[in-house]
Amino acid sequence: MADAASRLRSLAERMLGAPLPVRIRAWDGSQAGPPGAPALVIRNRRALRRMLFKPGELGMARAWVAGDLDIEGDLYTALRAMAGSVWERGEDARTLTQALRDPEVRAAGRELLRLVGPPIPPAPPREEVRRRRHLHTRRSDSRAISHHYDVGNDFYELVLGPSMVYSCAYWEDGGSLESAQRDKLELVCRKLGLTPEQRLLDVGCGWGSMAIHAAREHGVRVVGITLSQEQAAYARKRVADEGLTDRVEIRVQDYRDVVDGPYDAISSIGMAEHVGAERYLDYTSHLYGLLRPGGRLLNHQIARRPQRDESAYEVDRFIDAYVFPDGELAPIGTTVTQLERAGFEVRDVESLREHYARTLRRWVTNLEDDWGRAVRLTSPGRARVWRLYMAASALAFERNRIGVNQVLAIRTPDPGTSGLPLRTRTWNT
Repeated sequence: MADAASRLRSLAERMLGAPLPVRIRAWDGSQAGPPGAPALVIRNRRALRRMLFKPGELGMARAWVAGDLDIEGDLYTALRAMAGSVWERGEDARTLTQALRDPEVRAAGRELLRLVGPPIPPAPPREEVRRRRHLHTRRSDSRAISHHYDVGNDFYELVLGPSMVYSCAYWEDGGSLESAQRDKLELVCRKLGLTPEQRLLDVGCGWGSMAIHAAREHGVRVVGITLSQEQAAYARKRVADEGLTDRVEIRVQDYRDVVDGPYDAISSIGMAEHVGAERYLDYTSHLYGLLRPGGRLLNHQIARRPQRDESAYEVDRFIDAYVFPDGELAPIGTTVTQLERAGFEVRDVESLREHYARTLRRWVTNLEDDWGRAVRLTSPGRARVWRLYMAASALAFERNRIGVNQVLAIRTPDPGTSGLPLRTRTWNT
């Protein structure tokens, strides 16, 4: 009988209908596949059971998080090689139901059943969030934010570095992560046209970096809101250490409960992805109502590519279960339309797609360079979630599967005077 690796490779290729671009190393020490290619390491039969009972991305994710599945060699090379045959097969790829009509695939499935051992479904890793309908109520949003952000500020310091900015940086060649994040915050401030004594609302303020930068460098008064208790405590300490408590207020508050407008400017950086498609118009309309006439909104948001049939869009199952529960992405065109429907005049859209890919690669390096400490601060499973999520996301940005955009929108007064200079792109210099 063939060794486990050869059998698994043959099974995978029959089920995918294409050559497997990586090696397989199985629990019995056997290997099969292209020499020198990264290896997909299947440590035990339990990994196969996870993939059998949850075919597709979620089953592989469970095996990865639990440590039953690993990659030997460069992670990016392996993910890039597997993307075309496993994850990015396109809308025209055959579904599992269609594949099972193929006699060879059914035969491969029966052989896999014989190989996996006792057909008992393993319990999901404890890091997994139980799937539920995306309600986006105050309570469900609070739980989702807590799952993602309340994993320990020390862990985020390790990954993000001293800037503690959890969004795409704004790079120039030769710059550090910290300088690139500072440049991104300054870019947002320039687009908002901040001047001393203005009021800024920072929605989804994170660990306070934007609020502190705007208050310290531009003299504005800032209200930052977050649903994370850990973020708020950390941000308040940073504000106090900077001597800015008279200018910066950090609240644990849902955006729907902010009623103390008008504000001169609003920054929403990496927040809108949590809002949800059904609530997005409510979100933009509420922000519109909080701005004074002539006030500006800077919306910094990840976008996905549009689909021919938008009703077929599904949230990424790995990210929904392990990273951003209830998070949803929209095409940039949809975001612009919703902003306009809320009453905003959209004045500028800038893509920072390549900037986010570079940022994520730097975060992965930070994590890998201090892996032992990252595991101690969270759990082996959580650290593995973050390594896979950030590396795969970096490749998705590089391959134009997702993007990130800054959209500048204005609550333009009735006379039509925007308040913008005729040449607006001077903020990029």
